[in-house]
Amino acid sequence: MALELELEKKLGDFRLEMRLDAGDEVLALLGPSGCGKSATLRCAAGLLRPDRGRIAVDGETLFDSARGVDLPPRKRRAGLLFQNYALFPHMTVQENILSGCRRAPDRRARTDEMLERFALTPLAGRLPGQLSGGEQQRTALARILVSRPRILMLDEPFSALDSHLRFRMEQEVRQVIREFGKTVLLVSHSRDEVYRMADRVAVLRRGRVEVCGGKDAVFSDPQTRGAAILTGCKNISAIRPAGPGRVQALDWDISLGLPDSRPDAAFAGIRMHDLAPGPGPNGFRCEVVETIENPFSVTLLLRPVGTHGTPLGWETDKARRRAPGEIVEVHLPPEAILLLRD
Repeated sequence: MALELELEKKLGDFRLEMRLDAGDEVLALLGPSGCGKSATLRCAAGLLRPDRGRIAVDGETLFDSARGVDLPPRKRRAGLLFQNYALFPHMTVQENILSGCRRAPDRRARTDEMLERFALTPLAGRLPGQLSGGEQQRTALARILVSRPRILMLDEPFSALDSHLRFRMEQEVRQVIREFGKTVLLVSHSRDEVYRMADRVAVLRRGRVEVCGGKDAVFSDPQTRGAAILTGCKNISAIRPAGPGRVQALDWDISLGLPDSRPDAAFAGIRMHDLAPGPGPNGFRCEVVETIENPFSVTLLLRPVGTHGTPLGWETDKARRRAPGEIVEVHLPPEAILLLRD
């Protein structure tokens, strides 16, 4: 493993108990604000000292509380891109990049290489305040990579950018990651960003890893209610057994047939785009409670006729738009139903 991390850190009333392993891949840390994502990166970078634990990269120990090892940040070769990029405001683009390798004998050649690689040569003499958001990010990445880090950590790298620039910069960062070819930790609260960029996903909750696996596995079977919410599932109901192969979805006030069982499941979920039109297994005639217009689709809030539960959301194409009060028939394919632990 390129990265081995096991640590504990108490921050006021919050307790971080993190265990991660990652190879030459992009491992995304997905979770809500305050779950420990950024604190984990800061511990790995040497900016926050764990109370106990061990951190190693490529077999070299960076921190080990039992052995008294705690390398300073400059010796860890761990590149951390902050949300606000943390450029030195009084330094030019060239000087900012040069500061990332000021102890290297070939620092001038390295800096020129990064200026060229990130198309920053024409901006070399500008200050950060004279740059766009995308130019600042490229400068920050160049400053990190000029030091030739062994691990790259990105802390919500697109949060400060507008949607158009975010899409373009995401493409550029993906290229940087491919060329880097080593361990990358990506912190994000955006499920779409995580899916596009990561190989594996660790879902964090209250300072711990709740679920970890390949991104396709985590999105298709999130396993827990928290992970389902973070990966975008909006239809979730508490359940109780209702006979062989069936459960009662308490929030939706309907009975569902399932293809398999999970003894510890306390909730069922289905993604809004997985509801299917027309009759079928777990089929219901539903009244349209509300119609919500999206730019390229429509979301219908549906309540099965004769029930009094929480409406189900169905995201479908605009041709299936219906007015409140109309009746539509849909079914919940058993294979699309997620069984979730609490």
